[in-house]
Amino acid sequence: MIVGIPKEIKDNEYRVSITPTGVNQLVDAGHTVLVETGAGDGSRFPDEQFAKAGAKIVSADAAWTQANLVVKVKEPLPAEYPYLRPDLVLFTYLHLAADERLTRVMVESGVTGIAYETVELPNGTLPLLTPMSEVAGRMSIQIGAHYLERHEGGRGKLLGGIPGVRPANVIVLGGGVVGTHAAQIALGMGAHVTLMDINLDRLRTLNETLHGNFTTWFSNPIDVGRGVRRADLVIGAVLVKGAKAPQLVTREMVARMKPGSVIVDVAVDQGGCIATTRPTTHSNPTFMVDGVLHYCVANMPGAVPRTSTYGLSNATLPYVLKLANQGFAEAVANDRALALGVNIYNGKIIYQAVAEAFNLPYNPLDFHIHSATR
Repeated sequence: MIVGIPKEIKDNEYRVSITPTGVNQLVDAGHTVLVETGAGDGSRFPDEQFAKAGAKIVSADAAWTQANLVVKVKEPLPAEYPYLRPDLVLFTYLHLAADERLTRVMVESGVTGIAYETVELPNGTLPLLTPMSEVAGRMSIQIGAHYLERHEGGRGKLLGGIPGVRPANVIVLGGGVVGTHAAQIALGMGAHVTLMDINLDRLRTLNETLHGNFTTWFSNPIDVGRGVRRADLVIGAVLVKGAKAPQLVTREMVARMKPGSVIVDVAVDQGGCIATTRPTTHSNPTFMVDGVLHYCVANMPGAVPRTSTYGLSNATLPYVLKLANQGFAEAVANDRALALGVNIYNGKIIYQAVAEAFNLPYNPLDFHIHSATR
């Protein structure tokens, strides 16, 4: 198979979808890997390293048009839409439930789209979302601490306080991977952390495993409102697999927050869990609403691309190899987790939450795969 690795073009997105080591494994398996020139520069992987691993260094056009399988990090942007076509399999983060235009473009193009974020193991874990959620959760606290500084527009509070001075109050909405890692870092920096979730078993687990100035609350509208009112930093870490994030914090709640408090909505990729959230970029990362500073960058891990590229490639490479070795139809037929990653196939929406987000027809995968392989 011919595998294409284009350079990411999202604002300040420095990750690349594969490491030179990953290229070497694909080449050793008999596949051709086309890496767009400069694709790895942001992660400090020069073209020479990819070439030494066996890749062919090509133009963007060649990486897209000559490949059977394109492996990316982020969703296609409008400049890349013309490359989408019926005989192409695209494997990347898609987050379609928050992007109706991209969803419709992919359906119309006939491309097959497999979303990292909906590949799901039998135990319910999301192996390709997890490493970037770990990065984003940890980053959310260091970013929040930075923007709490007065010259950045924040309240002027040190996250961990000092002896005799109270630390900052951090509210974490969601006890999944992002929320857990955010809480760990905030506690390590000395903050007072309150984590909210609707899963009591998860709250019990976190209460037993996280230590320090840590409290768990069951999430409901009244307590969410009470929590954000007292917060210096709010971390939005809510995830509904493959679906648009629920808005837990209303505009009215934001208006009652303390002036100079900070919101970091990690759920922005899926539409955000704060009513005032709108996607921002690394070039222009923040905005103010009612005196509350919002940081809603949709590709946070792109700021630490060396770590993120290794973490992502470690997780995705086994699936890339499976797709390359077996082909799409056989790979998804043999791997239920990978099949759950298929969001778009043959002009049809395969993932139910995406179809429901835009009131579009939902088509179960099995029928189409069996039709294509009969």
